[in-house]
Amino acid sequence: MKVLVGLGNPGVHYQRNRHNVGFRVVERLAEANHILISMKRFRTLYGTGKIDSLEAALTKPLTFMNRSGEAVKKMVDFFHVGMEDLIVIHDDLDLPLGRLRFKQRGEAGGHQGVRSIIESIGGNNFLRLKVGIGRPPKGMDPAGYVLNDFDEIEQPHLDEIVSRAAEALTVLLSEGLQIAMNRYQKKATLLSQSP
Repeated sequence: MKVLVGLGNPGVHYQRNRHNVGFRVVERLAEANHILISMKRFRTLYGTGKIDSLEAALTKPLTFMNRSGEAVKKMVDFFHVGMEDLIVIHDDLDLPLGRLRFKQRGEAGGHQGVRSIIESIGGNNFLRLKVGIGRPPKGMDPAGYVLNDFDEIEQPHLDEIVSRAAEALTVLLSEGLQIAMNRYQKKATLLSQSP
């Protein structure tokens, strides 16, 4: 069993924010694999099913971003999985829009959701898929930037970015980390490219 957690903030007000790209990726993955994210437990919405032949739980914490770890810890305990079976999908300011990067272990890099998870589960040895959202314009507060919606230039690319991230996770689960990294990390950001 793998537990995949998309990070975001709950509620309609936040759903189109840059900070919620993790939610969108998990939703796309669920849609592609006919998994219904409708069960509610531990302040989390989740669904279980198979991706390729692997059992997976797709999860969206209903806590706010900076308290994501509370929900994640309860889900990890509930499914009796270790850190090696946890995959967290989140936005990243330091990557250009649409760039994907897998990261195993390491610090939070300023991401409050990841920091909360590290603190709650007592370690950082879990896999992350970072989805680039780009840097804020000069003079703009990063905290405000991530809570803004994708702009009119970014919006047309968003569907492709989310689909590509969901594909990368599918390849990760079916073919392994190295193949997923080779296929998806090295690609350019916005334009459609076949893996």
